This record gives sequence, structure tokens and C-alpha cells, in this order.
Amino acid sequence: IANMAESESLETVTEHERILQEIESTDTACVGPTLRSVYDDQPNAHKRFMEKLDARIRNHDREIEKMCNFHHQGFVDAITELLKVRADAEKLMGQVSDTNRRLQDAGREVTAQTEEVIRCRIQQRNMATTVEKLQLCIPGETPHLCKNLSVYYSALKTMEQLENIYIPRVSQYRFCQIMAETLPKLREEIKEISMSDLKDFLESIRKHSDKIGETAMRQISSENIINLVEVLTAQDLVDFSPVYRCLHIYTVLGDRETFENYYRKQRKKQARLVLQPQSNMHETVEGYRKYFNQIVGFFVVEDHILHATQGLVTRAFTDELWNMALSKIIAVLRTHSSYCSDPDLVLELKNLIVIFADTLQGYGFPVNRLFDLLFEVRDQYNETLLKKWALVFRDIFEQDNYSPIPVENEEEYKAVVSRFPFHDAEIEKQQFPKKLPMSQSVPQIYSQVKEFIYASLKFSESLHRSSTEIDDMLRKSTNLLLTRTLSSCLQNLIKKPHIGLTELVQIIINTTHLEYACKYLEDFITNITNVSPETVHTTRLYGLSTFKDARHAAEGEIYTKLNQKIDEFIQLADYEWGMAESDGRASGYLMDLINFLRSTFQVFTHLPGKVAQTACMSACKHLATSLMQMLLDTELKQISMGAIQQFNLDVIQCELFASSEPVPGFQGDTLQLAFIDLRQLLDLFMVWDWSTYLADYGQPTSKYLRVNPSTALALLEKMKDTSKKNNIFSQFRKNDRDKQKLIETVVKQLRSLVNGMSQHS
Repeated sequence: IANMAESESLETVTEHERILQEIESTDTACVGPTLRSVYDDQPNAHKRFMEKLDARIRNHDREIEKMCNFHHQGFVDAITELLKVRADAEKLMGQVSDTNRRLQDAGREVTAQTEEVIRCRIQQRNMATTVEKLQLCIPGETPHLCKNLSVYYSALKTMEQLENIYIPRVSQYRFCQIMAETLPKLREEIKEISMSDLKDFLESIRKHSDKIGETAMRQISSENIINLVEVLTAQDLVDFSPVYRCLHIYTVLGDRETFENYYRKQRKKQARLVLQPQSNMHETVEGYRKYFNQIVGFFVVEDHILHATQGLVTRAFTDELWNMALSKIIAVLRTHSSYCSDPDLVLELKNLIVIFADTLQGYGFPVNRLFDLLFEVRDQYNETLLKKWALVFRDIFEQDNYSPIPVENEEEYKAVVSRFPFHDAEIEKQQFPKKLPMSQSVPQIYSQVKEFIYASLKFSESLHRSSTEIDDMLRKSTNLLLTRTLSSCLQNLIKKPHIGLTELVQIIINTTHLEYACKYLEDFITNITNVSPETVHTTRLYGLSTFKDARHAAEGEIYTKLNQKIDEFIQLADYEWGMAESDGRASGYLMDLINFLRSTFQVFTHLPGKVAQTACMSACKHLATSLMQMLLDTELKQISMGAIQQFNLDVIQCELFASSEPVPGFQGDTLQLAFIDLRQLLDLFMVWDWSTYLADYGQPTSKYLRVNPSTALALLEKMKDTSKKNNIFSQFRKNDRDKQKLIETVVKQLRSLVNGMSQHS
């Protein structure tokens, strides 16, 4: 029994331990069933459990006390720290409260806007739904029309369908009646909008005509065609949709004619503006280029409209515009090209006209009148070239030293003959250094004539002319250069005061060589054009006549200047007409004159023989005439026999000069015959051979055949007056009285001869 009691006691203790562990480890809700099991056990078991529970509580109290003792200082420290941060916590609380308030205020605005966004999105969703539903009512072809003819044309089709199909179905509704009344107004608004687009288009192409034309002309230009990667059209540069749109709209509305008339009227106005040039267009090539670009751009647009629309413009309309434009263009170019003085600018103008004509010809416009105009421009080009080369020739002549070209060696000789076709076997045989007969201006002139031919040839490029026509143009322009420009420069040169006899001689030599070189210029042109000079219609060069005329003018100027120089020496004569007897030697002025003539005629050795002979004969005749006029001068009243003797000595020197053959080639005494009148007159007075003169007068064999009675009478009267003044015949000597009577008798007979001659004449 005791063992049983002991075992029951152990079980009870074990059970109580379990119950205490459950109480400690389970939730409060489960404690009730656990405590109930205490009362369900043996009687008084709860007392033992209470004792056990009290012991357990005391045990826990001891552990809690230990724990508190252990953590007491930490708790105190924590409380102290909390007291320290209380102020910061209060401040943070204030900031959090303020932030919360502001967030609440901002949130109210966001909430309101969010609600508005929600309402807008609901409206958008409703609108999209409405549009989707309405589209189901629109005919199926409408989206296709919108894509191709724009929204305006689509709107018109839609209105037509509404008016004819859909509105009649629901016409009982008031909104349909309002819609039906609004449709005509909408149509007018669409017309106005499309017309506004058309006006913008017209203004746009007016501004872009320059670019359109520039592109078209660049594509035609031969120098750019090869390098052209992509061919641009007017449609690539301009949006033509406003024209198509407006045309379709007016066609749908049944008012196409109004649109066509308006478009054509506006384009005519723009054509007149395009054709109006700037006043200074002729000053630069850019002025001409812009003018042509605008015109080409205008007609390229019209050509595109012609082919892209049906009847908006017709071929007759574009032809009318082109004919009007062509007349204006030709008149403008004639006027402005006449102002051009630069041949390079005229050449640029020609090139622009060619490209302009080729471009428009490619679009089907007739351009024959433009190519005819080029002939006028060619004449203008030649005129500017002639003016330019006139200055070139003038500079060459001014810089020339008018001396034979010296060549020191073979290299210099070849340098000259490479520029000028000179061939002379005798000169080629001479040793260096040597001189070529012409001066430095000759090869320069020849080279410049060739340069002129090249410049003239430039105008013929791209003109689509045959070789024969080009050859003819080159020869005609070269003839103008030779016969007009070079000839005028030579004539002016010859007349210049500073050009003396030496220079004139050199000019004659130069013209001779230039004349010889004309045949080489003929060959030069032939090599360029490949047209044989034997062709029937080939124009010949007139250089021969040019240089012959210049040479004749130079020869005449030589004669004139020689005579002027002789006159200058004659003016230095200072005869003592009342001298009793001569000095026994010729006058100083005359000897100086003869020395001058000798040195001058030595220079003439390079001249053609007839020129030198003519100059020499002319000088001698002029000298003889001047001496005769000196004797017969009406201002000279008295001449003594001594003066006659002195005068005779001077004439003898002239005759000696003539007989010395100053210029080779005279036959016999041809040159002395220039002084025959003086010689016979002086012999008559020196010998006092009046009986022979009077007896043989009128006979072909007369010794004094060249003495005119009036000349003899005039001189005799001067000697008679001198005798009276000196009282020679006042002395009563028989010889003097006889001589006086003889003079009076001769005077009477001479007067009789003179009177007889006048009556006979």
C-alpha cells in the first residue's frame, strides 16, 4: 500500500509539472481546459497543485528579481536617453504634422485634376466610340478618297452622299434639316480654302521658278549631263497637289471654267513679271543667268501642268504665252547686249542663250528665233572683240621701237620665226648676231590676229553650225579685224606727230612682211575648220589691201614729212638779195639740207625700190619748187645779179646731189630734171641770152624751153627795180644806157608774150 501511495504521489507531481509547463507555454485561451484537469484528478489534488504553483511563482519571482537587478542600470540609462531626445522628437513631430498638412493640401489639387483627367478620358473614349460608330455609316470608298484627293475632296463626296442618301432617310429629325442647310455654306468654305491653297502655290512657284529653271538648264548643259547622277523634274522640286486638289474641287462643284480662267489669268500676269529684266542685268553674267532661269522655270511648270492635267492649260495657251515671251526676250536681249563692252561677258551670254534654247526646245517650244538672234549677238561679240583688239594693237604700236629685230643666237632666231612665218635665205646664211628686217611689233601683231581668230571661234561652239558656216564666220570676222581695226590703227599710227621718217620706213617694211604672212593666216583658219580654201563660197582674207593701203599711206606721209623737213631748212635761208657779188660757196642752210637728205635716203635702202625713188624724186621736186618760189616771192622786190650768182651756186649743189645717185635705180639724168626749170632760168639770166630766148621761144628745140615768159618777166622786173634803186643807169655811160634800153626792150617783149598767152588761153 505504501508503495502504491508513493507511486501515486510521483504521478501526481509529474502531472502537475506537465500542467505548469502547459500553462507557461500555451495561450491564455487554452488555460481553462488545462486547469479543469486539476480538479478532475484526485480529491485535494488542487491543493497540492496550488502549492506547486506558488512554488513555481516564487521561483519565477526570484528569476525576475535577478533579471531586473541585472538590467536595472541599463533601464536607467535608457530612460535618461529618452529624456534627452524628447525635445527632438517634439520638433520632429511638428515637422511631420506640417508636412502632412501640406501634403493634404496638395493632394486635394491632384485629386481634383485626376478627377478632371478621368472625365476627359471618359469623353475621349466616348468620342472614339462615336467616331467608330459613325464610320460604319460612311460609304466604304471614303477612306480611299481621303488618301488620294485630300480631305477637302473627300468632304465634298461625303456631303454629296449625306445630301442624296443619308439625310433623306432621317429627314424627320431637326438636326438633319440644320445639316442640310449648312452643306452649301461648307461647300463655299471648301472652295475658298482650296483657292487660298492655289494662291499660295502660285506664289511659291513664282519664288521657286529660279531654282526650277536652274535645275532644268543644268541638266541640259553638256558639261553636266555626264556627271548627273539623278535627273530631277519639276515635280521633285514643287508640290503640285494644290493645283490638282483645287481643280478637282471646282470640277466636282461644277465651276471648272472659273478655275481655269483664274489660273490662266494669274499665270499670264506672272509671265509678264518674269519677263521684266533688272535694269543692270547687262553688267554681270549672273544677271542674265537669273533672267533665263526664271523664264525656264516658268515654262517647265506650265509644261508639267499641260501634261499632268486635262485641259487646265492647252497647247494653244502655252504657245501663246511662249510667242509673247519670245518676242519680249529677243527685245530685252537686243537692248541689254548692246550695252556689253566685254567680249567675255558677250560670250557667256551666248552660251546661256544656247543652253536656254536647248532646254526649252527639249520641252517642245520652238526656238529658231533665238538661234537667229545669236547671229546678232555674234555681231555684237565681234564688235567687242574688235574694240578690245584695237587697244591691243595700239599698245603694241606704242611699245614698238621701230627698229629691226636683233637676234644674238640661233635660239633667239627660232623664237622669232616660231611666232611669225619669216623666211629669208640671205639672212639665214648670215652669221650671228644679225638683224631681221621687221620690228618687234610684226610677230606680236601676227600672234594677236591668231588669238583673235581663236576668240572668234569660241562663239561658234555649240551653235550647231556646219564647218563651212564656221569657216565663213571666222574669215569675215578676221577680215573686219584686218580691214577696219588694224587698218585704222595703222592709219592713226602713221599720222601721229612723233612718228618720224625712220619710223615710217620701218612701218612700210613691217606692212610688207605682214602682207606676206596673210597666206599663212588663211592656212591657219583652214586647219581649224578643215574647209578647203578652194571651196566655191569660201571668203578670202582682205589683208593684202589693208597692208597695201597702210603702206601707201606711210609712203605719202614720208613724202609729206620730207617736204616739211625741206621747208624747215628753207625757212633758215637768209639771202642778201642786194649783194654785189656771190660768196663763192653754197649757202650753209642748203648744205645742211643736202646732208640731211643723204642720210635719210641711206635709211631708205630697206624700202622697195620704187618707194625710195619716188621719195627722192618728190624731195628734189619740192626743193626745186621751193627755191623757185623763193625767187618769185611777191614780197621780194629787188634781186641783184650777185644774189642770182649766189643762188646759182646753191642750185649747182642741188644738181650735184641729184647726179650723185642718192637712191639707186634712176635712169640717166632723171633726178636732175627736177631742177631743169631753175637751171634754164638761172642760165638765161647768168648768160643774159635774151636774144636766143626770144628768137627760139615756142620752138621744141629751144635752149630755154622750160622758162615761162611770166616767170622771166617777174624776175627781170625785180632786177630792173634794183638797178634803178642803185642808180646804175643814171650815169651817162654808153654801156649802161645800152643795157637799160635792152632791159626795157626785153620787158616789153616778155609782156607781149605774156599777153599773147593770156589771150590765147
